[in-house]
Amino acid sequence: MDIAKLQAKLLAAARHEPADDRVPYAFEQRIMARIRRRGSLDRWGVWARWMWQAAVPCLGLTVVLCALAFSTRPQSASRPPLSEQFETAFYAALDTSEGSW
Repeated sequence: MDIAKLQAKLLAAARHEPADDRVPYAFEQRIMARIRRRGSLDRWGVWARWMWQAAVPCLGLTVVLCALAFSTRPQSASRPPLSEQFETAFYAALDTSEGSW
């Protein structure tokens, strides 16, 4: 169907309808003023809303991955404790007796 013909038929049908008294006075002007006022888009507001909506899934993913990491680590008693490993690695960098200084 041709869009121009359809538009002409709809406009003709609307013109033949009597005016309705139930529509408030200046209704069209109020609607158009609201549309014009709402026309500007706050890009920073949209960006902030998206970031807050993305924070919840990211937090959930972080919790799941942390739980997975702690549940799959090896439970070996032959390894020294983490504090001892840290101390060894820290002092290895400061040890100058074996270096070429």
